[in-house]
Amino acid sequence: MAITRLGPNQDITAAKIAGTINFKNLIINGDMSIAQRGTSFTSDQYVLDRFTTSNNNHSGAWSWTQVTDAPSGFKYSAKFTTTTADSSTATNQYSLFRHYIEGSNISNLKFGTSDAETITVSFYVKSSLTGTFGGSISNDDQNRSYPFTYTISSASTWERKTITLSGDTTGTWKTDTSTGIRINFSMGTGTSYQGTSGAWNGNTDFSATGETSVLATLNATWQITGVQLEADTSASDFEFLPYDVNLRRCQRYYALLTGRLYLMENRDGGNKGIVFPYPQTMRTTPTISYTLSEGSLYQNNSTQYMLSLSFGSQSTGGHSDLQNTTVEAEL
Repeated sequence: MAITRLGPNQDITAAKIAGTINFKNLIINGDMSIAQRGTSFTSDQYVLDRFTTSNNNHSGAWSWTQVTDAPSGFKYSAKFTTTTADSSTATNQYSLFRHYIEGSNISNLKFGTSDAETITVSFYVKSSLTGTFGGSISNDDQNRSYPFTYTISSASTWERKTITLSGDTTGTWKTDTSTGIRINFSMGTGTSYQGTSGAWNGNTDFSATGETSVLATLNATWQITGVQLEADTSASDFEFLPYDVNLRRCQRYYALLTGRLYLMENRDGGNKGIVFPYPQTMRTTPTISYTLSEGSLYQNNSTQYMLSLSFGSQSTGGHSDLQNTTVEAEL
């Protein structure tokens, strides 16, 4: 980010402080730098923050990892590796790397109206394979889809790709706290979920006709970083955010709270409460899980055993209980 040095008589305004950061990128954690859950995954789940995997009926196996192999200016990428090949993708199979954009963040795109904005998706990609690869953009109901393709020309080489498309003037595009836009990158999708590249349709399409399946080749790799979706007719440079800002944006959907617990005892000597404020207002009322590193609690040099655990009422801006607590409000 460029630094502007102000003169003695110049006002410090919010615009000057912000510099070139304007949150134009609707993708959160597009540089793959936040990994609260870990850095290696072999099951179908949220992997690096805000990115999830979705597999249906594939007999192959794979891994996702956060790696430090990345294009110039980036620190991390997400890497897919085929560990068991599925060389024959059935019509109803798919394996996807996905990002869900909250509807609250896409209202300015005006999708579903005659004023729908043109958008551009850009990303850096690297694969051990070459050829035509596919993906799609869709609404939450997955009955409006825009399949797209991109070409990887050189194996094991970082390449930047851009896809520009006119906004969808029909369909239902949610602008509340549910999913507004889904972006899918296919690792191998059957023909039932493929469509013609470059046009909106009323189908559930995750990829485009003619794609290359990464899952079909044993030990094949595919990596991505610098994912950006913006309202524009061309791609601009990737918008890097400070690490703490990026983390806080991710914590609206998932937060791992750790640390020492402090107890508050009721006047009647009954239940003891443990309070952990959420680091951010959650997208919706979260689900909660926890682990404890100690089986007992200590008070006044005497052991107080924990007989039972329960959660109080939760809210999007409330608090969670207990050590190593996970709070999730994923899309």
